[in-house]
Amino acid sequence: MKCLEIFSGAGGLAKGLENAGFEHASFVEINRDACATLRKNFLPALVYEGDIATFNLSALGTVDIVAGGPPCQPFSLGGRHKAQQDSRDLFPHAVRCIERLQPKAFLFENVKGLLRPSFAKYFEYILLRLAYPYCSMLKGEYWPEHLARLQQITPKSYDGIRYDVQFKLLNAADFGVPQKRERVLVVGIRSDLSIKWKFPEPTHSEDRLHWEKYVTGAYWQRHGMAKQNNDALQRLLRQRYGLFEPKGQPWQTVRDALKNVPWPQDAHGISDHIFKDGARTYPGHTGSEIDQPAKTLKAGGHGVPGGENMIRYENGSVRYFTVYEAKLLQTFPEDFAIVGAWGEAMRQLGNAVPVALAELFGKKLFALLSHKENLMKCNEVRVHPVTSRSQVSSVLTA
Repeated sequence: MKCLEIFSGAGGLAKGLENAGFEHASFVEINRDACATLRKNFLPALVYEGDIATFNLSALGTVDIVAGGPPCQPFSLGGRHKAQQDSRDLFPHAVRCIERLQPKAFLFENVKGLLRPSFAKYFEYILLRLAYPYCSMLKGEYWPEHLARLQQITPKSYDGIRYDVQFKLLNAADFGVPQKRERVLVVGIRSDLSIKWKFPEPTHSEDRLHWEKYVTGAYWQRHGMAKQNNDALQRLLRQRYGLFEPKGQPWQTVRDALKNVPWPQDAHGISDHIFKDGARTYPGHTGSEIDQPAKTLKAGGHGVPGGENMIRYENGSVRYFTVYEAKLLQTFPEDFAIVGAWGEAMRQLGNAVPVALAELFGKKLFALLSHKENLMKCNEVRVHPVTSRSQVSSVLTA
């Protein structure tokens, strides 16, 4: 099954979907360094470096899913919060891709800020535009008027393709990513396929991590360390769970993710594991504690904020994550090449979708779409007109 990745960035979503079984139809990305990264890790001929507005969708042929992360600055909690008034709001181009390509499904990722109360109406507008892509904006129409028309749609008044759209705010740490990264995932399935989407349930929890730290001590044992105590948390967990441990797996920590990674200033031969000096703490910039999932890796518009991209050790000392370490926190493969100096590489990684999270969602989408495709093929065989035993044999072996 073919996938078009728009606003591809460094390719975290693309790599996860590839691991899930999808083939790449094309990548659309405007940033030069991100395009260089994509060419290093995927088929270079598939990378379109330029504005999505100029990308020729008609040259793609059949595309099964469209995926991407429309630029999030208009909705970021750290941005200017201009939403639809921001020229970087490229959701309309995502809708254009759905309208033109009519994929079986789409998967989009964006920041938690998309759910801010002040953006509620515009987020509703985005969801309805994705649900009814053929209800286009009229010439001279502004989005509130378009929203009003979309809200009035009924089965009788709309005869174009329709998508069943769902969204959910997820924390990547709840799915095994060693990072507290809250993001909104939007999934749409073409309604004529009659496929029901259900978001995966979390597989990891903070309670299980605390249980293994302060009840059983298994966490410290895994890392060859003396058990550390937290009597208050231990009492709370005992009250909550009694003798039964929390279900699932523990949140993955920075220490878990970087286990066996050498100190960056030692001889190691890892090209992107280079020490960067100058890390320091100040109010609001305390770094990511080594025995917790990392804070959300950031990609600030005017340089990378230091607090989120530092590791903080037990003794309070800090240093910057190397590019190699940031890749592991974003669950990229170790040999995945990020092009650019530290600041640019961290910008790309801060914007990326964790590969493991993308793979999880990709596998579920791939399984649903493949099952539907196989059912349709079986039905074609059942209704094939036959008049003899030999014809039956030829149909079933075709």
